[in-house]
Amino acid sequence: MKCEERMPEAAAADLPIRTPGTPDIDAIASSRYETPASQLQALAELTKFKLVMASTLSTSTGYVLFLGRIAAGIIPVSLGVLLLALGSCALNQFQDRSYDARMHRTCRRPLPSGRLTPGVALVIAAVLITAGFNILWLAAGFTIAMLGLSAVLFYNGFYTYLKRVWPFAAVPGAIIGALPPVIGWAAAGGSILDPRILAIAFLFFIWQAPHFWLLLFIFGKEYEEAGLPALTRLFSRRQLAGLTFIWIVIAAASSFLLPLYGVTSSVWTCFALPVCSLWLIVRAAVILRKNRSTPSLWRAFRAINIYALCIMAFLIADALS
Repeated sequence: MKCEERMPEAAAADLPIRTPGTPDIDAIASSRYETPASQLQALAELTKFKLVMASTLSTSTGYVLFLGRIAAGIIPVSLGVLLLALGSCALNQFQDRSYDARMHRTCRRPLPSGRLTPGVALVIAAVLITAGFNILWLAAGFTIAMLGLSAVLFYNGFYTYLKRVWPFAAVPGAIIGALPPVIGWAAAGGSILDPRILAIAFLFFIWQAPHFWLLLFIFGKEYEEAGLPALTRLFSRRQLAGLTFIWIVIAAASSFLLPLYGVTSSVWTCFALPVCSLWLIVRAAVILRKNRSTPSLWRAFRAINIYALCIMAFLIADALS
C-alpha cells in the first residue's frame, strides 16, 4: 500500500483552479515542516525517541541493581546509552529508507516523507553515536564504551541487513535488547559474567522476538509487499500465533530466574513477579483465538511492553528498599 495514490483525472478535473491572489495550499502545507516544533518532531521520529527510552531505562536498571542505590554516575552512563541508541535508530532509518517508503506504516517517517534529507539524517546519526561513545568512555571507561558501540555495530551492521534475507532475524537481533542492562551493570562495576545480570539479559532477550512478531500479525502484508522475508510467508496465522505465544510464555517464565539467581529475594517481589507473568500470559492468549481482531492484537502488544516495564520497576524498587 502506498502513502499516496494518484488522483483519477476525472476527479482532478473537478478541482477548482487556483487564481492569482488565492492561498497556495501546497506551500502552506509544506511550510509546516519548517517550524522549530515540526523539526523537533521529525528528529524525535527519526531517532525513535519514545522507543529508545526503554533501552535507557533498562541500562539504569542494571546500574541500580548492582550498586543497590542511585549514584551520580548513573546519569552519564544512561545518557551515553541514550545517545548511542538514538543515533543507531537514525542510522537505521537512513539504511531502511527505501523499504520504509514502500510500507504504509512507515512511509510517513521523516526520510520517505521528505521532511529530512538522507544526508542530514546521516550527520545526525554520526553526531549522536560519536557523542554517546565519548560520554560512555569518559564516564565508565573504554571497555564499557566499546560494549555500547558493539550494540550499534551489531544492530546497524548485522541485524539491519540480516532481516532483509532471513525471516528469523529477530531471534539473533534480540541480543541488542539484552545489552543495555548489561552495560549499566558493568558500568557500575559488575562483571558481565555474573549469573544475576545474565538472568536479566536472558529475560530481555526472550522478550524481544515476540515483541516484533506481534507486529507481523498487523503489518505482515506490508512487510511482504516491501520485499522483506516476513514469517507470514512461511507460516499460517495460526502457526505464527502458536510460535509467538510460546515465546511469550517463555518470556513470562524467565522472570522466575530472577529470584533463583539472586537478583531479588524480597517476599513482595517474589510474589509480584509471578502475578505479572500470569497477567501477561492471560493477556497474550488472545492471539490464539481464531477470530482475533486488530485491537486485540494491539492489546497483546501493549501487554508485553507493560510487562517489561513492570519487571524493571519491581527490580529497581526492590534494590532501593
